[in-house]
Amino acid sequence: MNKKRYALWTGTIFATSLLLSGCQLLTGYQKIDEAESAKKWAGKIHPIAGEVNIACVGTYHCEIVQIDKTLVIAPDTHEPVNSRMLVNVPSVYAAKNTVKVPANMKVAPLANKSAIKIVSLAASGMPGLTNYYARVMPAKREVHVNFYPENNIGYVERFAMIHDFVEAGTYQLRAYQKKSSERSGSLLETASPEPLCIELLQGSKVQRRFCKQLDTEHQGEFVETSMI
Repeated sequence: MNKKRYALWTGTIFATSLLLSGCQLLTGYQKIDEAESAKKWAGKIHPIAGEVNIACVGTYHCEIVQIDKTLVIAPDTHEPVNSRMLVNVPSVYAAKNTVKVPANMKVAPLANKSAIKIVSLAASGMPGLTNYYARVMPAKREVHVNFYPENNIGYVERFAMIHDFVEAGTYQLRAYQKKSSERSGSLLETASPEPLCIELLQGSKVQRRFCKQLDTEHQGEFVETSMI
């Protein structure tokens, strides 16, 4: 039996979209017409030696709302809570959903272990919003993220986890829908949404996986299963 643990808190939304290696990448209840993949929306992270970058991908929009006890992106305005946390980098929107940053850009490293900075990552799949990524020092962190699977700001999946970011580098929290191979094909199961899952990737390697439970006992909770 797989070892299971629970994420800190959750929301109440499900979605369907593109099939990707046995999983469905979330882009809303209906596929975006002729949409680029969420991966293309992710922009490019510019790592700094000795630091941890935390980003979220996989839905129309997502935002890191809190790291430890520090509020990062306000869920009501979808903008940085503290403008002093924002790294102002010279950038231009090179295409509809990409941000181009000068190759010779120099960014000051974090001042201390408790410092948190946020950087514009890409134009959001929701008009007028921006996706940001966070820069922190390696440490054990509590990270809260809001995912928006629909092109509707009123529908949100709230996810949180505690993770020991031991190694510097880039980490992504990626949302997707797991395609079940064990369904009976009944009308009830066909009408039910596939479970929403969140993967933590370090570089390109999946480190942890959480999936939302549809059973009566744990309905609405994200449960972590063993990677073995």
